[in-house]
Amino acid sequence: MAAVIFANCAVLDGSHNERREDHHVLVEDGIIREVVDRPIRYEAAEIVDLAGDTLMPGLIDAHVHVIAVDAALARLSDRPVTLLTLQAARVLEGMLQRGFTTIRDAGGADGGLAQAVEEGLVRGPRIFPSGLALSQTGGHGDARPRTQSVVTCACCEGGINLSRVADGVTECRRASRDELRKGATQIKIMASGGVASPYDPVWNLQYSEEEVCAIVEEARAWRTYVLAHAYTPEAIRRSIDFGVRSIEHGNLIDRATAEHVANADAFVVPTLVTYDALHRHGRELGFPDISMAKLAEVREAGLNSLEILQAAGVRIGYGTDLLGPMHRYQSREFVIRAEAMAPFDIIRAATTINAELLNRSGEIGVIAPGSRADLIAVDGDPLADISVLDGQGEHLTHIMKDGVFYKRSS
Repeated sequence: MAAVIFANCAVLDGSHNERREDHHVLVEDGIIREVVDRPIRYEAAEIVDLAGDTLMPGLIDAHVHVIAVDAALARLSDRPVTLLTLQAARVLEGMLQRGFTTIRDAGGADGGLAQAVEEGLVRGPRIFPSGLALSQTGGHGDARPRTQSVVTCACCEGGINLSRVADGVTECRRASRDELRKGATQIKIMASGGVASPYDPVWNLQYSEEEVCAIVEEARAWRTYVLAHAYTPEAIRRSIDFGVRSIEHGNLIDRATAEHVANADAFVVPTLVTYDALHRHGRELGFPDISMAKLAEVREAGLNSLEILQAAGVRIGYGTDLLGPMHRYQSREFVIRAEAMAPFDIIRAATTINAELLNRSGEIGVIAPGSRADLIAVDGDPLADISVLDGQGEHLTHIMKDGVFYKRSS
């Protein structure tokens, strides 16, 4: 693999709250070797002169569903898995072109899709898959219509989904072990009602203490963790008390609960852009009416939750949770958060904090010697105008993952 020097760039990552002007970065064998404020002499290296543009780490999105290629999730089961996989590949390529070199899939993608990216069969970000999210009967991940009887054996299940039903400690242990066996790098659970699920109220509490603790124990046995879909203070607090490390969404959190999360050294991954996109496009894309009715409450609370989380000192990750054609709004999360957060704090969320969440601090999300060569060059200064990170990568002149260019200006 050829060596590359990014010359005359302004380095910006989540470890320094300013652009470090006039820097030079050496990449060799997929790894960043040097980051210095002087020219680097390396005769075998290709020189890429960025002429003052901003060099950032590849972005990290910690809450995606790459196989959610339709906003009406119930329709996914009508698609052959071969078709859906190729459609997911298109979603992944779009993410990479927006500068996201790493993603955590929060339900649906498996170890096979992650391996396909790793082997170069699919152009996309590296995937940390959660496998199928775990849901109790009647929970946020129970996609069965009310007219269908409870499935009693695995051979009766069919179709494509983002989750699986597991009830009781024994089933929860088995499901956790099974998802980890199949390549999940962390386990996702549904701890409260949600917007996309038609039958459970947002305030509904899901899974017992014994069930969640069993799932957490199984994850820890694999040296990993549990993330929980949870909106309300009660759902968030009990999840943290039961050992969950990452709270997804958290829109309705209050100050006391945010402080409880911070004291537990846990994370919250807001996903504000999905509510904005659903508000604008959900109905036309077939999102159920009952789900549209539930959308307003959590959407209106989103920005306020960011202010509460920041005041409590919670580590805030970057997530999007988009569905179907709305995946194109992935980078709009930067602009929405700018109404309540400083640009540097938003960038930290999508770089160093998400790297810490994924247990990959120092490996991704940073521009430092020894880290992976996941890099994007931005025509502009995101600290002055965060919107240069929005869109479909129009302001990105170069995209590199593991030392390989996936986009470069002519």
